[in-house]
Amino acid sequence: MAFFFDVTRGARLLSPGLGRSLRPSWADAVALLLLAALAVLAVHGVMRMRVPLAVLEARPMPLDLARLPFYALLTTLRMFAALAVSLVFTFVVGTLAARSRRAAALIVPALDILQSVPVLGFLSFTVSFFMGWFPGSQLGVECAAVFAIFTSQAWNMTFSFYQSLRTVPADLDEVARQFGFSRRQRFLRLDLPFAMPGLIWNTMMSMSGGWFFVVASEAITVGDTTVALPGIGSWLAQAIAQEDLRAIGWAVLAMAVVILLYDQLVFRPVVTWADKFRVELTAASSRPRSWVYALIRRTQWLRLPFALIGRLLQWLAEVGPRPAPRAPAVERPPGVLSRWLWRGAVAAVCGWAAWLLADFAVTHLSVAQVGQVLWLGCLTLLRVTVLLVLASLLWVPVGVWVGMRPAWAQRVQPVAQFLAAFPANVLFPFAVMAIVGWHLDPEVWLSPLMVLGTQWYILFNVIAGASAIPADLKEAAQVFGLRGWQRWRRLILPAILPFYVTGALTAAGGSWNASIVAESISWGERHLQATGLGAYIAQATEQGDTVAVALGVIVMSVFVLGFTHLLWRPLYRVAERRFRVA
Repeated sequence: MAFFFDVTRGARLLSPGLGRSLRPSWADAVALLLLAALAVLAVHGVMRMRVPLAVLEARPMPLDLARLPFYALLTTLRMFAALAVSLVFTFVVGTLAARSRRAAALIVPALDILQSVPVLGFLSFTVSFFMGWFPGSQLGVECAAVFAIFTSQAWNMTFSFYQSLRTVPADLDEVARQFGFSRRQRFLRLDLPFAMPGLIWNTMMSMSGGWFFVVASEAITVGDTTVALPGIGSWLAQAIAQEDLRAIGWAVLAMAVVILLYDQLVFRPVVTWADKFRVELTAASSRPRSWVYALIRRTQWLRLPFALIGRLLQWLAEVGPRPAPRAPAVERPPGVLSRWLWRGAVAAVCGWAAWLLADFAVTHLSVAQVGQVLWLGCLTLLRVTVLLVLASLLWVPVGVWVGMRPAWAQRVQPVAQFLAAFPANVLFPFAVMAIVGWHLDPEVWLSPLMVLGTQWYILFNVIAGASAIPADLKEAAQVFGLRGWQRWRRLILPAILPFYVTGALTAAGGSWNASIVAESISWGERHLQATGLGAYIAQATEQGDTVAVALGVIVMSVFVLGFTHLLWRPLYRVAERRFRVA
């Protein structure tokens, strides 16, 4: 595979040059109308986000069906704003973790802990901070909501990008070193294009994950004051509080329409464009298609900005010192002084954290209380493990089948996005009525709610991994007559393992997060609870017991870190060493 990707290649293919005829066509008219409509909607939504906070608090949000499209617009704007911040975070943090072992030693465990912290945990510390930036304005609460949605999107995207950069084919990495690429040139010409297919599928999953936590992000409580930002999340929260199944149904329908629209207008064209960056020597038999992508390809005026972007990226990739061929760099081990300084800094941080935890435990906790919470953590760990195994057995074969058939991937994509975006809160009434009506055990039947929104991380990552299998490897497997289990063992499982580990790791962290919602649910005056760490944290939060909440979050973080380092990190290392495309 002695060739290089180039992120500018996609822009040049989309718009071959600036010197072509600029006479407008019917495609320009349609595309400009679409862009104008989207711009007007975005400006209208942003302007309505700048009202005084007192007006928002004094005006309760009505469940008026005529306002639902406007609420859907505001929620979508918050989602895409959080997605933009998540992409910037992914490129910076993911690249730093992949390129520096020292940075990865801190970044990767930090991401493991952050993805296990509940969205409500972030809100409790950030709402006052953002409201201080914009006193008396709705913008402060808007920033807090966007940050909360960001915390439900960024970790999955960062893990995906990190995994892709750690599994860049060895021959491409060697050629990049020989050509003397700078860090910027390597990022634009190799890292970003290679990671693009998997990153896009995980971006879609993160977008859906934001919908899953949109209720907690838009219905915000600060002290004794509750602020409900206009949006689908607040609509759902109010409809659930009023036990209004009709309003819940309209909200779910609005979500489905919005997901279908941005799938067709944004994600489907991007998936079609990113297919150009797959690692392969032979052409694939079928490619994903998008009517929006085809429309842009037919335009004359609209291709001009794409051409300018392509030229700008090309200039950024080429500016700097002239590349000079060189031998592959040999990574030098750090010096003794540098190594001991680094170890001392890490030991100091760990010692300080241990001292704080010890002081907290001695001052506020008893041995019996800590033992009880550890036992509750073991029960939740058992639920998470069983659910991940069942979800893997179900969705890995489905994801492989879909990913290796681009035509089916296009059909499944919007359906999977909608199912992944389906908030667990919507199913609370049906779960309560089913468990009470059929006399089921809440300890068992509340558990599926934990994996409802997180199992799709496995599906989306497996689809991305299967769709990224080079066509020449598929043809080679066919020529050698690989079938059945031998084909899975020799081709499919090695190809999807890095992607599966990313999806399962994120699904595990998300399941711990979702346990706070799923192990203790209410519908009207009926309340069901399962024994576990999630229910303990939810109950402590409701009672305002900050010590119990802190203990629960610390124990949850310890369990997540332990599970990650005993299972997921070794699997990551195996995938990096043995199952990269080479």
